[in-house]
Amino acid sequence: MKLRECKNLQEYLKELSPEILDRLYNHPATCLAVYRELPSLAKNYVMRLLFLDHPLPQAAVTLWVKKDSQKDHDQCVSVLTGLRLWHSQHLQGGLQGFVLNPVFKDNLRITNVHFVGGKPWADEGSNLSPDRHGRDVESLDRYAMERWEVILHFMVGSPSAAVSQDLAQLLIQAGLMKSEAGEAPCITSAGFQFLLLDTASQLWYFTLQYITTAQSRGMYLVEILSFLFQLSFSTLGRDYSVEGMSESLLTFLQHLREFGLVFQRKRKSRRYYPTRLAITLAAGVTVNPASGSSALGATPGTGDAGFIVVEINYRVYAYTSMSYTSYTLTCLKCNTLYKINCTSTHPVMLKQTPVLPPTITDQIRLWELEKDRLQFTEGMLYNQFLSQADFEVLRDRAQDLGVLVWQNPAHRVIVVTPHGHSEVKRFWKRQKSHT
Repeated sequence: MKLRECKNLQEYLKELSPEILDRLYNHPATCLAVYRELPSLAKNYVMRLLFLDHPLPQAAVTLWVKKDSQKDHDQCVSVLTGLRLWHSQHLQGGLQGFVLNPVFKDNLRITNVHFVGGKPWADEGSNLSPDRHGRDVESLDRYAMERWEVILHFMVGSPSAAVSQDLAQLLIQAGLMKSEAGEAPCITSAGFQFLLLDTASQLWYFTLQYITTAQSRGMYLVEILSFLFQLSFSTLGRDYSVEGMSESLLTFLQHLREFGLVFQRKRKSRRYYPTRLAITLAAGVTVNPASGSSALGATPGTGDAGFIVVEINYRVYAYTSMSYTSYTLTCLKCNTLYKINCTSTHPVMLKQTPVLPPTITDQIRLWELEKDRLQFTEGMLYNQFLSQADFEVLRDRAQDLGVLVWQNPAHRVIVVTPHGHSEVKRFWKRQKSHT
């Protein structure tokens, strides 16, 4: 099972209906978060149009770029149109013009002029009294990673890791774990690939899966998306009030608490602290909570330095204290193995060219070819037929039902699919009773 595609913010928003997008743009934090993720040229277009009250001819917009940059211009037009940040409008004389989405424009203006009517656009939690149990940045970083690592340890079956039933169900719905009847959830092949992502990619992927199923749990999609974007503009180390939150949003806050995105001392506490994981979730910049430095592409819990050493005798050394970095190689594809070994390799190995010894990369490809040479199919075996006629009767019946997987007439053996087993078995009992 492959890991489902991890869309970026733009790709996800483009899939939302126009009605939901327009409601999302009613909050300044959403508008600023979307603007922040735009290509540089698209940001330039938005700023040029932000304080214009009338459409601008499309021909004039085209003149903003040189002819050899037409491809970049077309990309910007596609992005801004797909996100409903602007739209075409007829001008006098039959010309076509561009105008910003009025809802987006008004709320993005608010973030640029600091206040409207004397009120700040972002809630700074100024109505809260000083917190006797306040948390500093270092403790929030430590808490965030501890909470997230509990989820990762749960995925690999660590007996000391426990999560809520809601979270376990979400992991199953996301395809990261599977659960047979009456058995505890266990990790899937997609789950192993998920563990190889950096922390920011894991969080974003996991959050997308949560958002996708939010409405089925009775949550208001626009409300929780707006809250996530608002969190990304919070101040690390500052507490915020839960006053005015709906019941749906309070439930969402508890889930974020379990993910490590917010800290709340008690479930009924009237204040919460956003962690670095929440602030960087939609920011486009990955920050390692342990060090405060950029950690794009880093494996969780390893810091900025790599930790894997691969020798030409096929020995692999992993210098890490995290148990979930020990994964089952048979679940991973050749390219995935190569990528994780290159991105997480020890600094000493980075000095050599190529990074991984050719004997290793060649052998990995050979292992994959050998593994993919055979296809395994579940089935039910029928043998020990008393006569060739009995064998042919049952084989023909399985063929008619479309459940025959394999046959060997010489040895009177057939294999049928598990779901066709019961029907074939009933037929065989009826057949034997008539003979």
